[in-house]
Amino acid sequence: MYKEIQKSGFIVIFKDHNEYAVSRKKGNVDTDIVFEIMKNLIEDTDFDKIVLVSGDGDYKKLVDYLIEKERFKRILFPRGNKASSLYNKIDNKLKLSLDRQTVRQFIEKK
Repeated sequence: MYKEIQKSGFIVIFKDHNEYAVSRKKGNVDTDIVFEIMKNLIEDTDFDKIVLVSGDGDYKKLVDYLIEKERFKRILFPRGNKASSLYNKIDNKLKLSLDRQTVRQFIEKK
């Protein structure tokens, strides 16, 4: 799946983890995601817009900033009913639940 996403032109970044921590919860994922996005903005990396896959409200400030800078495409909620209520105020065009039957038409690169 990740190879197909990358072939479509998306940049996919994976979290490094310790091989001994397989059964333990990995930490700092939120920080790593925010860092990578901000690093790409500061270094003016060639990318169009960010698509974030998360329902975690910890990203709300980042999402607001990216919307303001016109570098935000959409937030995809893995489970729409579990997404943070902090996202209720952003435009519906910018958010989508992956548990919808018609999700492909919204995220497919054309």
